[in-house]
Amino acid sequence: METISSIWFFIQNQVLSMKWLNEIIGKALQNLGISLDSILGGAIQFFIYDVIKIFILLSVLIFTISYIQSYFPPERTKRILGGFKGIWANIVSALLGTVTPFCSCSSIPIFMGFTSAGLPVGVTFSFLISSPMVDLGSLVLLMSIFGAKVAFIYVILGLVIAVIGGTLLQKLKMDRYVEDFIKNAPNIETECQTLTYKDRIKYAKEQLINTIKKVAPYIFIGVGIGALIHNVVPQNWIETVLGSNNPFAVILATIVGIPMYADIFGTIPVAESLLFKGAGLGTILSFMMAVTTLSLPSIIMLKKAVKSKLLVTFIAICTIGIIIVGYFFNAIQHFII
Repeated sequence: METISSIWFFIQNQVLSMKWLNEIIGKALQNLGISLDSILGGAIQFFIYDVIKIFILLSVLIFTISYIQSYFPPERTKRILGGFKGIWANIVSALLGTVTPFCSCSSIPIFMGFTSAGLPVGVTFSFLISSPMVDLGSLVLLMSIFGAKVAFIYVILGLVIAVIGGTLLQKLKMDRYVEDFIKNAPNIETECQTLTYKDRIKYAKEQLINTIKKVAPYIFIGVGIGALIHNVVPQNWIETVLGSNNPFAVILATIVGIPMYADIFGTIPVAESLLFKGAGLGTILSFMMAVTTLSLPSIIMLKKAVKSKLLVTFIAICTIGIIIVGYFFNAIQHFII
């Protein structure tokens, strides 16, 4: 058992968290005469370390996930979902959402295509919720910061929100609130092209390059904010506003996160700094869920496809679910970290 624990400790600290990289950067900065104890030195070390770490993890994750995703083009995904009924359709839809792009805006066009194809609105919303919230990339990145227990519980609860949210929307008969141009769009059946191994590798490389171009600005901004929080913002201020002693911290973090737009890679460095400064675990995860699932640009895009009643119900269900998850994590924080 000790051997397994030692192996996992090594993976957690040296492979996922890349502590060795932080040490190398620290020594390099010290050799340049930069004190790591100063605000500037600490911020520089945090920025360089997190940027390199995230881009390394990002490259490996996107390439791997994109390769897996090549087996699930929209047509094939639609056929898979069409073979399930009831809550099983919501579960499969939520699971398939984990192998799709990383941000909510990327998932909405696929959601619109599924809806146009006649899939129940509850099933398509389970996909839309899980896709940005609990993709496979989030699992590995969360493990690198919070550990395996937190990461797996986060993903499971995210899937639960997706399944329950989609099921509730179906029970409330929200299909009638989808815009007519979506429901009446022609459903063109196309054959899924059989890809070779080389085709899938090429597709994964293209997705990697395109995704890095798209998310790079958010990573730099996120790491920059994280560096400021980590080295400039007083710890007692974070603990007072976002600590577990503030009963409204989770609600505040969720509300603040909704208007923002970022993906899991941009929010990770901010979450890392907030945790270091004493913010509650549930508060941090609620912020991350709100940013990735209910970003303002994605809501604006979704408004073009659904009517106000469905949009408001969707936002309400996700917000309530995220807040519940936040309070749950705050309650069990001492047992899992």
